[in-house]
Amino acid sequence: MNKKKKSNIPIKSSAKRKNKNEKAVKSKSLFISMVICLLLLLALLFRIFFLQFVQGAELKEAANRQQTTNRIISAKRGNIYDSTGKLLAASTPVDTVSINPSRIEEENKEKVAKAFSTIFALDYNEMLEAVNSDSSVRTIAKKVEQDKIEELKNWMETTEISSGINIDEDVKRSYPYGNLASNLIGFCDTDNNGQEGIELKWNDILSGTAGKMVSIEDARRSLIPDSNENYIPAENGNNIILTIDANIQSIAEKYLKQACIENSCQNGGTVVIMRPSNGDILAMATYPDYDLNSPREPNSTLATTWDTLNDTDKLNALYKMWRNRVVSDTYEPGSTFKIITAAVGLEENIVDTDTANDFSCIGHEIVNGITINCWKYETTHGSQTLRQALMNSCNPALMQLGKRIGASTLYQYYEAFGLFNKTGIATSGEANSYFWDLEDVGNVELATMSFGQRFRITPIQLITAISSVANDGVLVQPRLVKEIQNPDTGATITIDPSNVRQVLSKETANKLMDMLESVVEEGGGHNGQVQGYSVAGKTGTAEPDENEGSYWVASFAGISPVENPEVVVLLALHDPRGASHQGGTIAAPVVSQILSEVLPYLGIPSDDLSSEEGVTTVQTTTLPDVRNKTVAEAKKIIENAGFTCIISGEDTTLLVTDQVPKPGTALINGASVNLYSTGNEARVSQEVPDLKGMSYAKARNALKAKNLNIHITGTGYVLSQDPMAGTLVEEGTVVNVTLKKEIQQAQ
Repeated sequence: MNKKKKSNIPIKSSAKRKNKNEKAVKSKSLFISMVICLLLLLALLFRIFFLQFVQGAELKEAANRQQTTNRIISAKRGNIYDSTGKLLAASTPVDTVSINPSRIEEENKEKVAKAFSTIFALDYNEMLEAVNSDSSVRTIAKKVEQDKIEELKNWMETTEISSGINIDEDVKRSYPYGNLASNLIGFCDTDNNGQEGIELKWNDILSGTAGKMVSIEDARRSLIPDSNENYIPAENGNNIILTIDANIQSIAEKYLKQACIENSCQNGGTVVIMRPSNGDILAMATYPDYDLNSPREPNSTLATTWDTLNDTDKLNALYKMWRNRVVSDTYEPGSTFKIITAAVGLEENIVDTDTANDFSCIGHEIVNGITINCWKYETTHGSQTLRQALMNSCNPALMQLGKRIGASTLYQYYEAFGLFNKTGIATSGEANSYFWDLEDVGNVELATMSFGQRFRITPIQLITAISSVANDGVLVQPRLVKEIQNPDTGATITIDPSNVRQVLSKETANKLMDMLESVVEEGGGHNGQVQGYSVAGKTGTAEPDENEGSYWVASFAGISPVENPEVVVLLALHDPRGASHQGGTIAAPVVSQILSEVLPYLGIPSDDLSSEEGVTTVQTTTLPDVRNKTVAEAKKIIENAGFTCIISGEDTTLLVTDQVPKPGTALINGASVNLYSTGNEARVSQEVPDLKGMSYAKARNALKAKNLNIHITGTGYVLSQDPMAGTLVEEGTVVNVTLKKEIQQAQ
């Protein structure tokens, strides 16, 4: 059977068709791929175009925000110096820590927050919120001390986390003397802006102008060169030189504090010392004061009631604590104002100093049916001259003089004395006086005004007026700042003294000074005397006004020396609740103590009264220096000099390392001297006894019983002492005691 052969033609045709189809598919795929690539390229080009031309400015700004670091370059606040060059306020280097939250990597944010909370004792949650914030810059801690900065730097180095963390130089205000002149100097807030006193008044001069640095940095905080980099240097603040003398200020503060404590002054006190010839304020103090380095902490007086106060009362109490009452508080001056009334009477030729029977005192004056008593109304002063009226501080006599002068004339002189206006003293918070309107001054108002009551003035207004009497009748503006210095260039601006006007003739001023010297030498101001110096002055005791809720104010104004006045001191004690509230009794002795130290310090020569009657003469011997000698040898030298030796320890072969009192001290016979040797240096403290009113012998024995020594001035009975009663001192300390012939009440 014959078989047919299969044909291969159809098979060949099918393969060709298959190859053709495959090529078509590949071409189509390639086309699609090309189209996709083209579309992607177009999309990329569109994206680039969009980013470059549509969002370019926005993205550039965002990049700048991330990479740009804005840093404030703090200006150094100017220093404040006293007149002798002592540094009273300074700006010390510290650092401020801030962050750029957007530059802190996400995985590091919790670590950074934890580090901040630990190192700076801050709340962790607040720190976590800060590092996650949208702010370009957040301040973490200001005025950071160097030890904390070193701790942060060590953490950054250990963890290798630094991006977004900034440590910038800053300055912190500090006050080397703490409480000294605190109410005058004032303080700054955390941004170094003045808040009170000199710091506030002269803030623009002291603060300077902060600088700024704008730079571009990468993630590693390396500088990226950029044309936008900008640097504006800081301009440091100017230094100011005060007229205050820190030594005189410390003397004034010491005795003011002592007087307020000893006399239980419920509202503290004030003292101001002025040089009458040029208006320089040498000291200005308020008690209680506060620590300038921690101004928001209550002082010891305020601390007793602090915890019982609510937040509003606490803030008000702090404002009161900060206030410089010499310039910001008014008070009734009392009899110190009789100086002004007497000055007007003399200048207007209505009265003379020693006209016999010019005034009459029967213990009171009746005005419009109202009885106004003399301060010593139980007895009368009788017939008096003006000199005697001032010596007796007689209210009726001054009421009679005020009536002769008349309210209109008095007001003309009050304005001339500057009592109706602020003095313009260069510190913050100055208040103005309060007087009746002239048309409201009746006979009663005129009477009380004549002896210094029922109106209010500031201490700075009163001492400025009194100083014009000591300055030949010329009123001078009080001066607190005498120089401004640019620390960068060395340029200096001097603020010259400024005479305001001639208020009184020189003749009137001299007459008044002569009468005021009689007040101290023979009258109610005798407790203001200073051995070796002439003093003119006037006492003051302002009575409470029940309608005003006021209190007693005891004061004394002292001028010395009389022949060529160098200083005027005005001291006021508010609401004294001790044995007396009379200015002549409790204020005059304090001014005497202040002058007894200030006058020699200023180099003002004194008269030698040591041999005159009325001054107790006690033989003294200079204490030899026995340091670096053996205890046995030192004991022999001390005892041969006439002193009693008190030895710490039993080994007499040891060398003496210290002695109390110090070598060179003048001591009376039998004084005790404490010797200390190596290993035996523990000190024994004693409480100073209250010597007021004691005779010299009794005071000496009271001190000797406590191994304390005595140094005396004057004769009679103890009027004042330094240190004050209750103070803890080392055995051997010398207590300075002032004696007076008699202690009596004096207005």
